[in-house]
Amino acid sequence: MTETDSTFARWTFSHYFQFVRDKDKNIIVKCNLCATLRELSTSRNSTSNLKKHLDRCHANTKLTERAAGVEKRKNAEDESAGKIKQQKLSFSRTAMLKIPHSMNLISSYCIFLIFQHKVIEAQQYVSTTADMWSANNKSFMGVTVHWIDADTLKRKKAAIACRRFRGRHTYDAIATELEDIFSQYGLTYDKVTACVTDNGSNFVKAFKEHQHVETEEEDEVESDGEVDITDLHSVFTTDDDDPEHGLCVLPPHHRCASHTLNLIANNEVDKWLASNPESRAVYHSATAKCSALWTKASRSTVAAECLEEVSDRKLIVPTVTRWNSFYDAYARITEMPLSDINKLCTQLHIKCMNDKEYQFLKEYCSIMKPFTVALDILQGEDTCFYGTLQPTLEVLMAKTLAAKNGLTQMTTGLPEVIVGAIKTRFAATTDSKDALLAAVSLPKFKLRWIKEARRDHIKFLLTTESPMPDVPQPAAVASSEEDFFSFDALPNATADAPMSVETEVMSYLSSAPVMESLHQFPRIKKIALRYNAPTPSSAPVERLFSLGSLVLTPKRNRLGDGRFQCLLLMRFNRYFGQLGSQIG
Repeated sequence: MTETDSTFARWTFSHYFQFVRDKDKNIIVKCNLCATLRELSTSRNSTSNLKKHLDRCHANTKLTERAAGVEKRKNAEDESAGKIKQQKLSFSRTAMLKIPHSMNLISSYCIFLIFQHKVIEAQQYVSTTADMWSANNKSFMGVTVHWIDADTLKRKKAAIACRRFRGRHTYDAIATELEDIFSQYGLTYDKVTACVTDNGSNFVKAFKEHQHVETEEEDEVESDGEVDITDLHSVFTTDDDDPEHGLCVLPPHHRCASHTLNLIANNEVDKWLASNPESRAVYHSATAKCSALWTKASRSTVAAECLEEVSDRKLIVPTVTRWNSFYDAYARITEMPLSDINKLCTQLHIKCMNDKEYQFLKEYCSIMKPFTVALDILQGEDTCFYGTLQPTLEVLMAKTLAAKNGLTQMTTGLPEVIVGAIKTRFAATTDSKDALLAAVSLPKFKLRWIKEARRDHIKFLLTTESPMPDVPQPAAVASSEEDFFSFDALPNATADAPMSVETEVMSYLSSAPVMESLHQFPRIKKIALRYNAPTPSSAPVERLFSLGSLVLTPKRNRLGDGRFQCLLLMRFNRYFGQLGSQIG
């Protein structure tokens, strides 16, 4: 029986697979949609396994059935296309600026994708951020990719997806969609050092169930001389009914540090203030009066005019989704004298604030100020690396405990609550080898933030992680005469020899605390490029969604999903103005 005699040959979706060989009563095929062609097995009389593969791994890909006469039309189109003279594509800035405005958007997008693929493929280490976004009754999955330019040591970024996501946001659907996006750009788990997401249970479980796990090397066993043959299909298949189990592999997962800190502020801090006997009543009354001021000042022009008479600065109305905005709003009120606040409250017919409530707000802001500074640092993009996380947390805990001096009974226990919550929620990061190496390989930090007792351990990690340099091959002898006159090298001839690992580590630790100094230490530079590729937070993908809300307005709600992604990615990556340079 041949391939043409099988059910697969007559299947309307067979054009998405490539026939490989016969195997007993089955046939082996490869999926054309997967970035890495995987061998799949299916029965001659059934295509159910292949249908499951399409449903699980390519659920969000629009599939089309093979129609009659497709091959004839395709051959005719190829023949017609061959008569057209092929033009050479140029990716220079000058050439891109000459593209006419009437050029089809899809053609422009294809050129953009080719260029973006080239840039990302050239990087040895990258990281990603991912999140879900809903707008106009549609759900989308956004993914951005980040790396450090080896020449300039500047952070670079690019958006690679804002794809329509259909169905429930289950962990397995998220894992499948992420892997499909990664595979399109060749982002394997050994190239992607980390994927940063929020603390959502669906994302956390997706990476927990599908994250690549390094296996320990087994002890060598003496061979009997025979070759062991392993059936790869049986390795990736648990049973005949579930041939795709275990094929979805995701890179390491990092939880967004900014989202984690927001959880501490909104959960642990608020819970303690609302339950502590010394702060409970004043916390509720003070925040209620602040809320009344924000409501009046933002919704009434008369109230806004009253505020102008009292203060030359407007009140800040907080955003529910951002804790930072609440701190800024409270801080703006405490900048006003209590007499001015009560004068405004009287004019707006709001109950006046008493001394205890005013004092509570001042103490709360003094305790939480280091917290909001840390949030701003970790949400940075261009100058914030993963190595910034650990030093930021250490300084944050120290400054929070230092703020305890001078507090009243209302808030005296709050600093310990915050520090305890940080240690609990960031427990996995505190002793993480990746986080330690990322921090120590950043020249601005090195060992400055680490206590003396831990410095020898960090030096040991840095030394053992430093890769050995490539051994230079001896130069070829030009002639027998040069070989005859071969003398011992002069004493200074080894001046350009590569430094030992220990020497390079010690020289690096005593060098200037500037990023450019990494060029002098190739081993340390390679460590920095790898472990500092991730961002501490998922802020970049949130900015992608913010831009998406401007593109997908209610008037543009009928914009096709593919066209929307084209417009958004090109706009985010500044395609129209900077395609000639690296995506930034």
